[in-house]
Amino acid sequence: MPSAGNTPADAPSAERHAADGSPYPDRTSATFERDVQAMFTHIVRRYDWFDHAASLGNDYLWRPRALWDLSRFRREDPPVARVLDVGCGTGDLTRLSARYFPRATVLGADFTEAMLRIADHRTRPETAAPRVGYLRANARRLPLASASVDVILSAFVARNLVDLPGVFREFHRVLRPRGSVLTLEITEPSSPLVGRLFHSYFDHVVPWLGAAVHSAGPYRYLPNSLRSLPSRAEMLDLLRSAGFARVEARPQSMGIVTSYLAGAG
Repeated sequence: MPSAGNTPADAPSAERHAADGSPYPDRTSATFERDVQAMFTHIVRRYDWFDHAASLGNDYLWRPRALWDLSRFRREDPPVARVLDVGCGTGDLTRLSARYFPRATVLGADFTEAMLRIADHRTRPETAAPRVGYLRANARRLPLASASVDVILSAFVARNLVDLPGVFREFHRVLRPRGSVLTLEITEPSSPLVGRLFHSYFDHVVPWLGAAVHSAGPYRYLPNSLRSLPSRAEMLDLLRSAGFARVEARPQSMGIVTSYLAGAG
């Protein structure tokens, strides 16, 4: 793991920062969830443009392709009436899904208030705005009734969760019968050559870019957080263990990202 700057390795997570003072969450700490929240509050103003730049614009393609994967996965399922976007951030996927499912109501949920304020502001001019709402919530304890949602979405969220099996069980609880989950996440590329190029860029260039905008901690945390994610096969096993009868993994961009799809019985 990269150094956390000038903070001792055994310091409490709430005090761990990079050399530029930006938050650097420590997954082993009891305050990890709170520190992730502080990290997203810190980067909220530059979050979207930095992600577009760091992904070389590919994130504009990944979300629509993931929704297309979801449509093919759901081709024999009932129409979508209610969508929940968990970890919605500034609402990119929330707004996209409202356009993609033009008859559905869409709810974006996030535990970072600063992200939700931007999401709400950016949604107001949209023609779909009357069908979109936002809610502050923790993915482990969704304030929704059981069997109340047709589709649950999450994009680039799994790496920040402290209890992924528990979150998947919570997803299963709020889904209606024949409901579906789409989890889009950065993953290990399928090709060893692509993997070497990916890690050269993601492990070194992205943190350097973060340091250039005084956010060294968050963008050191990012490549390290991916190492905590289960493999594709392990993710599918977690979804099965949460009660999902039908699961699939559909890679994009030579495996740099993967759409995990799960259907409730």
